[in-house]
Amino acid sequence: MDDFAKLLEGFLVLRPEHFIMYAIGGLLIYLAIAKDYEPMLLLPIGFGAILTNLPFNMVWQQYEMPGVLKILYDAGILTELFPVLIFVGIGAMTDFRPLLTTPKMIFFGAAAQFGIFATVLMVLGIGELFPALGFDLKSAASIGIIGAADGPTSIVVASRFAPHLLGPISVAAYSYMALVPIIQPPVIRALTTKKERMIHMSYSEVSIPKWIMVLFPIAITIAAGIIAPISAPLIGLLMFGNLIKESGVLERLNRAAQNELSNLVTLLLGITIGATMHYQQFLQPQTLVILGLGLIAFVFDTAGGVLFAKLFNIFTKEKVNPMVGAAGISAFPMSARIVQKMAKEEDPNNFILMQAASANVAGQLGSIVAGGLILSLVPWLLSLA
Repeated sequence: MDDFAKLLEGFLVLRPEHFIMYAIGGLLIYLAIAKDYEPMLLLPIGFGAILTNLPFNMVWQQYEMPGVLKILYDAGILTELFPVLIFVGIGAMTDFRPLLTTPKMIFFGAAAQFGIFATVLMVLGIGELFPALGFDLKSAASIGIIGAADGPTSIVVASRFAPHLLGPISVAAYSYMALVPIIQPPVIRALTTKKERMIHMSYSEVSIPKWIMVLFPIAITIAAGIIAPISAPLIGLLMFGNLIKESGVLERLNRAAQNELSNLVTLLLGITIGATMHYQQFLQPQTLVILGLGLIAFVFDTAGGVLFAKLFNIFTKEKVNPMVGAAGISAFPMSARIVQKMAKEEDPNNFILMQAASANVAGQLGSIVAGGLILSLVPWLLSLA
């Protein structure tokens, strides 16, 4: 009889919350497969959510020993190893030539980080109004960074400041990155006129010498390390990947960084994040609030870039298409393609893809620097309290 009861113990501990999490995991897998929304991450996150909500959660804790996904979490998330390794692959895939051709686009990459800091202030206000949510400054910073549209940076900040919120923050960050084609166009149309969306921009193809392309990642690493020292692991590994690409002498390593390294780390990162989504932590009021605030952060980022471009046009003779400002978020190259598509819908002869790509690349740098500033500012502000 005892043996028979042991066979049934998995059924005996099941709760309605388990099935809710199975449905959430299944939804993420559906979006990855049927809708092609960030499948490399949403599929493993969804499956990880199912795994961690199986009876007794053996993937997280096996009696007195940590489970396999807890080992991966401790080794890859808490140490920030997985996010920084992903940046090596991103750097190897990134071409900074459009940005160097139109360097003024760096300002749009900075302006589009507005949503991060606006959302931090909003979360702090909500935390004051509803103390039961438990939103302190560290939580606010972790939620605000969703607006960076940069999954690895969001993971680094959340794992440092609010590891208990890592699941919903990661899901929000990657889900909204996948939904950028749905989120951005309405915001852009609401803030621009048809005439503004039809603005043409000149672009001259400039041949960038190889020595500049080699020095660029080195110079950016040094500058960012001085401005925001805590961002050095993120931006340093991003620039290291780019240096591998631009050196021209490490083609095998370049291909490995873009393919094998990125694929393997993304796979492990996704399923490990999913494993943090146990129902006891995920099925909380904070989760819905975080999902809503993450959307607001994305909207504010888009709006900040567009409004900065409109302000920029007041002081310059050569007008900028304000839609380019929306491409200043870190969702590369999706956001740049959306901007070009919208420009073509207004005028089939309008080609602003290269300027949008420049702003998009600048947004990648801007999001990492913004993450580094948050990692530096929050402990300093707490020390003053």
